[in-house]
Amino acid sequence: MLQPRPRGKVKWEDDRVITIGQLAGYVGVSIKTIRVYHDKGLLPEPDRDASGYRRYGANDAIDLIKIRTLAEAGVPLARIRDLRSATDEEFQQALREIDDELTARIRGLRATQGRLRQLAAGHPAPLPTEVGTHLEHLARWGFSPRWVDLQRDLWILVFATHSNGAITLLHDQAETLVDPVLRQLFLDYDHAHDLDADDPRIDDLASRIAEATRERYGSAELPELDAASEIPALIQGTVNASSPAWQRLDTLIRAQLDA
Repeated sequence: MLQPRPRGKVKWEDDRVITIGQLAGYVGVSIKTIRVYHDKGLLPEPDRDASGYRRYGANDAIDLIKIRTLAEAGVPLARIRDLRSATDEEFQQALREIDDELTARIRGLRATQGRLRQLAAGHPAPLPTEVGTHLEHLARWGFSPRWVDLQRDLWILVFATHSNGAITLLHDQAETLVDPVLRQLFLDYDHAHDLDADDPRIDDLASRIAEATRERYGSAELPELDAASEIPALIQGTVNASSPAWQRLDTLIRAQLDA
C-alpha cells in the first residue's frame, strides 16, 4: 500500500521514521517511560538522524508494546529485560507463568472486592456458614436482637484473629445451647442487660452459671482460643462495657469459679 513520504531529513529507505514523542503517543506511554526503558536495557537505543534526534521504526514499536504489556501485568522490569534474551519456548513458558500469577491476583482482588461490598452492607468480614446458622438459632430461641448482633460482631473478631481455634469454640457454644437448661441460662444472661447492677437476681444468675460451668467442664480447662491471646479479655471487656449488670455478673462468675 502506498503511503505518503515522511517529511524531514529522514530518507524513505530508512525504516526508522518516527520520533520518540510519536512512538510514545502511538503506544500509549510517556516519553519518560521510554527513556527509562532505554536506561534499564529493555529497549535498545535507536540511531539518531542528522539533527541528532532518536528515530524509531515498526520493530521498536512492537518491542515497546510487548514491554508495556508485560509491565502492566506487574512483571518487574528486570524480568522483562531477561526475557529479551529468552528463546521462543522460554518466552512462551514465562507468559504462561505470568498468566497464572495474574489469575491468582484476580482471584485475590475479587475476594477483596467481596469483603469491601460486605463492609459497605454493614458486615465487616465474612463468616463461616456455621456462624450464620448459629445466629439464626439464637434469634429463633428468643435471644434479643442486641444479643444476636453482639454475638455476630464478636465471632467476626474471633474468626479474624484465631481462624483455627474459632470453630472449636463455636461448636462448644452451639452444643451448650442445644441443652434447654443451659440455653435458659444464656437467655437469662441476655435479659439481665437492663437490670440494675445491684439487683439480687444478678447474684442468683451468677451462682447458677458458675455451677452449670463446673458441671459441664468439671476440673478441665475451659475452652479458649490461646492462653497468651488478649482477644478473650478484649471480647469480655466489650460485653461488660455495654451493661453494668453484665460487668458485675462477669465479676461474680469469675470469683466463684476461681474459689
